[in-house]
Formats: sequence, C-alpha cells, structure tokens
Amino acid sequence: MGTVAEAHLRTPKVHGPDVSVGAARAFFLDGHVHALLLVDRDVLVAVVERADLEGVPDAARARSVGAVTGRVAAPGDDLETTRRAMAARGQRRLAVVDAAGVLLGLLCLKRHGRGFCSAADVAARDADRAAHQVG
Repeated sequence: MGTVAEAHLRTPKVHGPDVSVGAARAFFLDGHVHALLLVDRDVLVAVVERADLEGVPDAARARSVGAVTGRVAAPGDDLETTRRAMAARGQRRLAVVDAAGVLLGLLCLKRHGRGFCSAADVAARDADRAAHQVG
C-alpha cells in the first residue's frame, strides 16, 4: 500500500458549518454514513459522528459537538499504518486535509476493515439506492 492520497475519495458529501443537530440526525439515517463533514470555505471545521449527537437538542449546531482531532489524516500518511489504526479504533471514516486544514477528501474503511471504499463502490451504491427509490 502507499499513502492516504492514493485511497481517499475526492468528492465527499460536505455540509456548511451551520448545520443543525436535527439535520445531522437526518443525514445519519443512511446506514452507510459514518461521518458528517462540516466545511467553511473549503476548510474542515468539524467531523461529526453519529454518537456525538446523543442527548443534544435538534436546534443545536452540529459543529459544537463535532471534532477535528482524531478524525483527520494527511494525504502523505502511510495507508497501511492508517488502516491498522482505524481498524483498532473501530473508526470507519477519516477526513483528509492538507496542512492548512483544507478538505481534500474522505478515507472510507470498508466494513471488514481490510481495505478502502473506492469512488466506483460509492457510485454503485448510489445507483442501487436510486433504483430502489424509483419503484
């Protein structure tokens, strides 16, 4: 394996910095969603995980319960070291940011923990979901 830059998704879903906890909860209704990325002018301001929302009023700002520390990787980080650390922590998603905090993408560990989701994996899942919603 190489670096995080070789495996991260380059077009993750992002949200503005003022998303409410209620809206974040709705986003997490999709079981494939493990992290909500809050961005302000391309800079990552918080990564919100489902557990962060427990006991927080819907009207609160999701940014207030999210974090960056422990939820990001640099593009030059060793991919195998990062994979092992994510698997050990039970962490499925890491935002990928540059030295200035600009969001570059999202590293998505597959459920089995042995590899990462590709853009093709995500596109296939989105197409399957859309096909099932039409009927």
